[in-house]
Amino acid sequence: MDYEIFDLGNVTLQRGATLRNAKLAYKTYGTLNADKSNVIVYPTWYSGQHQDNEWLIGAGMALDPAKYFILVPNMLGNGLSSSPSNTPAPYDRARFPNVTLYDNVSLQHRLVTERFGIERIKLVVGWSMGAQQTNQWGCLYPEMVERIAPFCGSARTAPHNFVFLEGVKAALTNDAAWQGGWYDTPPNKGLRGVGRVYAGWGLSQPFYMQELWREMGYSSLEDFLVAFWEGFFLPKDANNLLAMLWSWQNGDISANPVFNGDLEKALGAIKARAIVMPGAMDLYFPVADNEWEVARMPNAVCRPIPGVWGHFAGGGANPVDTKFIDDNLKELLSS
Repeated sequence: MDYEIFDLGNVTLQRGATLRNAKLAYKTYGTLNADKSNVIVYPTWYSGQHQDNEWLIGAGMALDPAKYFILVPNMLGNGLSSSPSNTPAPYDRARFPNVTLYDNVSLQHRLVTERFGIERIKLVVGWSMGAQQTNQWGCLYPEMVERIAPFCGSARTAPHNFVFLEGVKAALTNDAAWQGGWYDTPPNKGLRGVGRVYAGWGLSQPFYMQELWREMGYSSLEDFLVAFWEGFFLPKDANNLLAMLWSWQNGDISANPVFNGDLEKALGAIKARAIVMPGAMDLYFPVADNEWEVARMPNAVCRPIPGVWGHFAGGGANPVDTKFIDDNLKELLSS
């Protein structure tokens, strides 16, 4: 096991359920300095776990473990932190309760403060749902968070994004093997279907026109759809995917007791210096949404990641986009 567990005890979630003996899995990279001033928090994304964030961590990169103490908390529902797949009855599997962005980030805040005694965070950064958590950190803890860098994400899940996720949900739940969430064998046809749905959304039209999947080592379009996309989702637990999907569909940094649904107020509360990086051709977190958000944030700029890799500009899939993100993080950290 290459990660640690923070025991949260009994946690009352925002939507009313109590998750008993809740657990937050996390991994750290680098060493916390004496005055605890070198902290970077880097939340995970939809279906991802801490190891899936490691492409942006390394010697000579902005997130350099020789300089910073990088803390990667795993989202609830991702199979390592409390999730449908590892929670005992009666809140197991299809009965796992709904978890919000507010739940995730307030529990991560407990990890940061209770486990490590940290009072200041140099940077919160994240991709996709990790970007949503990054924004949530910025507005909930403005005195604590100095900088944020959300990329390929948003402060509130847009209606079109919600609809995309309905397709993902339908692919999973229409597999007869799903059994209403009480399956004994995985709904593999549904998981393969999720991969096919995602393939049309995660990457742009020009990506496919230019056959850029060849750069990733795939020999044909069908090879890419089977080996990459179906292969991406087959190892994942369906109930875990659906739990995180609910969190994403209901993603809204203002949907909590602090902001009471006032998104402009939540965005205005983000004091951190921010570089917001949408994917120029992201089909479900479009640049225009981030431009609207940045216009309401006191200390933010919007810098689209150029190119045709769509949402996966932020997934560490190609060196050009990774360099763009890393260069902006270096600029932000040096400011």
